[in-house]
Amino acid sequence: MNQKKSKILKLVALAKGLEGRPYKYGATMKDAPMFFDCSLFTQYLFKEIGITLPRTAIEQAMIGKKVLLKKIKEGDLIFMKGEIGRYNKYFPAGIGHTGIYVGKRKVIHAERKRISGKYENIYNPKLIKEFGKVVIEDLSKFLKRKKPLVVIKRYI
Repeated sequence: MNQKKSKILKLVALAKGLEGRPYKYGATMKDAPMFFDCSLFTQYLFKEIGITLPRTAIEQAMIGKKVLLKKIKEGDLIFMKGEIGRYNKYFPAGIGHTGIYVGKRKVIHAERKRISGKYENIYNPKLIKEFGKVVIEDLSKFLKRKKPLVVIKRYI
């Protein structure tokens, strides 16, 4: 098996092994592997296979090779607009969520679920109540719920 395929298999196995881990908005590397937000989840996993990614989803989307949805492969990151996000001149519509394609039309991602609070209070954890976890879901469901698709990137 070549090194590229080996890294992809390790990435997918590590990701699946973290299914169910709790979500924490703004989680940092010191929180991993106990808690994740979506971009820390991808950053952490890629670090585990020797690939350095930036911290935020929009920064991650700035690098790597662009891939069309019909050409998606295991290990590709899918960047979505999501509910809220960051914006720049390259992604004026913003990027608010990312997940890893794990094959067989499945995506794994650290999903946030908000049960109260307003988005403008996101930096004040006392004003919001949220929960979530690392989940695996069908690609079509992921694309529909987190729409629109912004870009897919490949790093391996």
